[in-house]
Amino acid sequence: MSQSRIGYIDQNARSNWMRLRTLVTVRWVAITGQILALSVGHELYGLSLALGPCSAVIGLSILANIFAVLIFPDNRRLSEAETVLTLLFDTLQLSLLLAFTGGLNNPFALLILAPVTIAATVLPTRSTLLLAFCAVVMTTTVALVHLPLRTANGGLLEMPLVFVFGFWVAIVTGIIFISIYTRRVTTEMTSMSEALLATQMALAREQKLTDLGGVVAATAHELGTPLATIKLVSAELMEELKDTEPLHADAQLIREQAERCGAILRSMGRAGKEDLHLRTTLWSALVREAAEPHLDRGKTVTFAFEDNLEADPDQPQTFRKPEVIHGLRNLIQNAVDFSQSQVRVDIRWSKDSLAVKISDDGRGYAPQVINRIGDPFVRRRNRTSTHGARPGYDGMGLGLFIAKTLLERSGADLEFFNGTKRDPLRGAIVTSTWPRHKLEAKDEPVGENQQIKIE
Repeated sequence: MSQSRIGYIDQNARSNWMRLRTLVTVRWVAITGQILALSVGHELYGLSLALGPCSAVIGLSILANIFAVLIFPDNRRLSEAETVLTLLFDTLQLSLLLAFTGGLNNPFALLILAPVTIAATVLPTRSTLLLAFCAVVMTTTVALVHLPLRTANGGLLEMPLVFVFGFWVAIVTGIIFISIYTRRVTTEMTSMSEALLATQMALAREQKLTDLGGVVAATAHELGTPLATIKLVSAELMEELKDTEPLHADAQLIREQAERCGAILRSMGRAGKEDLHLRTTLWSALVREAAEPHLDRGKTVTFAFEDNLEADPDQPQTFRKPEVIHGLRNLIQNAVDFSQSQVRVDIRWSKDSLAVKISDDGRGYAPQVINRIGDPFVRRRNRTSTHGARPGYDGMGLGLFIAKTLLERSGADLEFFNGTKRDPLRGAIVTSTWPRHKLEAKDEPVGENQQIKIE
């Protein structure tokens, strides 16, 4: 699974998150309100209402709720189609009540916005648009065809046509506005939530790899002594059994396999023993470690230092924070992916700050997305120029979001921009700058090596 897909959840699957019990509860609240409104209007204000048809419509909702409770379990998750049908039923039920109680002369006509709002929150765009269209059609129908509201003595309660038309325009505008606005806000919130989940997964993965590397290094160190003993004893056995060919061959095989185990452990534990030394490294070494997986991908990655600073004896010793390594690795990966042939990594430090500048010779960031870099699910850096550069790749900007989030969490300040004629490479450039005290392991105590206890 690519990093851009970590933790990604198809937004069209979000409709499956709606529980039937939630909609049933909302409907019970609506039924209670409808009964209360009819009772107050008839008993307190003496309105002449079509109580028979209204009771039938409300009874239909009651039966639907009872049916849903008896047939389906409480934890039933609705599919997209089931959610649409449920909300359409509620919209139709409310429209019928309005048709029997004065149409748009009834102030409760505003409640027709409720199903549309729910749809915009939990359903994909196509289903939201369908429900919004049906709500507009039903509102228009109710405005034209309805039973008038009358008092007990036969007086007509009706607003002037201009007010009815204005109310219709307000409701239709509200349906459109809520559909678009709520949908946009919900989509952004969902995207951010999914991207943050991906960031947490990436950081956890990097932390596990760091911990695993320490365990392997410690194992290699601790097993070195018994392997050396096996090699020594096997050498002595070979000397004593040199005249006994089958046994001599067995002793030689033991020595060869012990040497092989030692070589494997040395390659696995090349970072050394897991003690406090592993927690820190030189600043340039940390950057090189982050770039290491992308050095052999067919692009030239060059490391540059101002005034030959790499040999500076005062080069800072920094903490090997997983979020810094993973964040820089994502930025370097992005540069390698979109470059033509070269990537340049400038490593800098001063008495107050640490900095990394990553640039490539690609086409740079597209003007329309440069201000949104670091937001999740921004799909391409430059569509026209990247076609063929990353075959089969359909990026969503999630890698840059993860890198930006992790590095900012470590105290970095990031800038994204395109190169100019003054830059060695004129493609995309990203700079990461930390206050030196955020990463520097100054006077960090090393401590004593702890022996691994094998039970």
